[in-house]
Amino acid sequence: MRIAPPSHEILFLPDGETVLKHIEMAGRTCYKSEDKMTDDSAAGFVRRIVRSGHHSVVEHVNISVRFICDRGVSHELVRHRLAAYSQESTRYANYSKEKFGREITVIKPFFWDEGSPEYSEWQKAMEEAEKAYIRLIEMGARAEEARSVLPNSLKTEIVMTCNIREWLHVLGLRCSSAAHPQIREIMLPLLADLHERLPIFFDSLYEQYENDIVKFRKERSQTR
Repeated sequence: MRIAPPSHEILFLPDGETVLKHIEMAGRTCYKSEDKMTDDSAAGFVRRIVRSGHHSVVEHVNISVRFICDRGVSHELVRHRLAAYSQESTRYANYSKEKFGREITVIKPFFWDEGSPEYSEWQKAMEEAEKAYIRLIEMGARAEEARSVLPNSLKTEIVMTCNIREWLHVLGLRCSSAAHPQIREIMLPLLADLHERLPIFFDSLYEQYENDIVKFRKERSQTR
């Protein structure tokens, strides 16, 4: 059995200048002010659009992100319906095969310290689930049948694509202290990443959660 950390990877995001110019072009259609477009007008125009709350304009650009997380977290992700998803299938992924190392991979629960009674109990449960899965496959069960014993902690890969407005909505909900700690574990770093690439859109949200992001980075560096 392999224990892995969660992560994210931005798969598709045009460069910042392209994003700004594209949204400016769409937004100026509303005001018929295309004649005011210049080589350096996009940033100012988009900043005003964002501040005014005219957020329908920022729906014109999509961003795709690959998350590596546990199945429980992925169940929360897919509740955001204004998005497209493609997810690793436990019907077709047979973890007893060589390509998967003949083992399952589970996501480490960061809220339990290694060696603690809770972590040890979790690890034992994961190992028992893996043994049961492999035994079922050896008994002739198909992967789609044997998956019945796989745990919520099972690692999954899921690609999520949605527009900037929906990402702002998703991040606003999932970075909150009221969100599940493991979904915050992937969303806070994603917010920091998107803010670095597209600050005009994510400035306000980043400022709201900046202290949480700093705290998260410090905690993760201490547990490595």
